[in-house]
Amino acid sequence: MKRREFIPLTASVLLLSACGSKFKTYNGPQVTRIIVEKSTRSMWLLHETKVLKKYDVDLGFAPRGHKEIEGDGRTPEGSYFINRRNPNSAFHLSLGMSYPNAKDIAHAKAMGKDPGGEIFIHGGPVLFGDRSKPDWTAGCISVTNKEMETVYAMVQDGTQIDVLP
Repeated sequence: MKRREFIPLTASVLLLSACGSKFKTYNGPQVTRIIVEKSTRSMWLLHETKVLKKYDVDLGFAPRGHKEIEGDGRTPEGSYFINRRNPNSAFHLSLGMSYPNAKDIAHAKAMGKDPGGEIFIHGGPVLFGDRSKPDWTAGCISVTNKEMETVYAMVQDGTQIDVLP
């Protein structure tokens, strides 16, 4: 590579890296609980009883009621935990919820069905831009990509998430 080709290439790489990363840092109070209220399409990140952040959210395409089976389009209701992280999600970034729990599995099994799974808090779809209509997910909780970057930085595995009707 010639020297005059190397300098613009180096400058381009530095410029792109300065544009920002989807991985943010957070040094504030620990998020000890997440509350999602489906009826108001709201999510709060809390430290003990203090609200640190509030977000408007989208839910599953059939949001009323508790998720019972795979494919029903509902977002689960109840207490769960953040149990995994996906930095390479098809939905920008994502935090996995511990759905289904034993009660969810037993309920679906009693109906002869699968409870489904893979419920996340996530951003918009990478291939299709951000959400274009309300309640577009298959049962997940969605915020904008920029908001998800903050949520991903603030929330750690093991954080309780309570999803209310």
